[in-house]
Amino acid sequence: MTDQTAQKKAGELTREEVAEYLKTNPDFFVDQDELLRSLTLPHDSGRAISLVERQVHLFREQRDTLRRELVELVSIARHNDRLFEKSKRLLMQVIEARNLMDMAATIDDSIRGDFGLDAASVILFTEADVPGRSQGALHVVRPAEAQERLGNLLEGSRAVCGQFRESEREFLFPDRDVPIASVALVPLRHDELVGVFAIGSCEPGYFDQSMGSLFLSYISDTLSRLLPPMVHRHTTAAPVASLATESR
Repeated sequence: MTDQTAQKKAGELTREEVAEYLKTNPDFFVDQDELLRSLTLPHDSGRAISLVERQVHLFREQRDTLRRELVELVSIARHNDRLFEKSKRLLMQVIEARNLMDMAATIDDSIRGDFGLDAASVILFTEADVPGRSQGALHVVRPAEAQERLGNLLEGSRAVCGQFRESEREFLFPDRDVPIASVALVPLRHDELVGVFAIGSCEPGYFDQSMGSLFLSYISDTLSRLLPPMVHRHTTAAPVASLATESR
């Protein structure tokens, strides 16, 4: 269809057909300056504006939207960069820990100090007799007890966030004067389930299912590989220490 034919049949065309024609002929208004100036559109202010003004207005809105999205993306990137640095610092200290108690103390100090959260808990599942079964952020329990108290929270390997039941929160963070209200928990798995790593906040809505858990999983993956050999060293070193004490 030519421009002349379109103008001749304009009265017979529907709005949809006109819109479709303009979509397939985006250069229709080239060299149609007078026509562009004569076209008017309603504006939020109540006055009529030209099509050119409307396009400029739309371009400005798109520019402002893109600018806001860019600012948000930069803010998220900076936040993630800070999280990465804190996570890296924590993991370097965990790797350098000499024993389970040092590791638990490092995690507790980092989560509460560096990350600004209210509590951290590393709960190991083992039948072995581990010296210092509960110190600071470290707690050692029998696998059957953990299964009874945490149930389906131990399924899978991804982090679970939410408010949890009161009994679950008390099990994860025992002996607290100020109770934990919301929790992020991730099972520690390396071939098999070896424990859980949990962080808590006294703010009820701080952790929810919509939160990202990349850095929590990053930390837990490292703990899952470091804890089993460290527990083994503790359980094999304890009898030797006892024998040395008895021989004196």
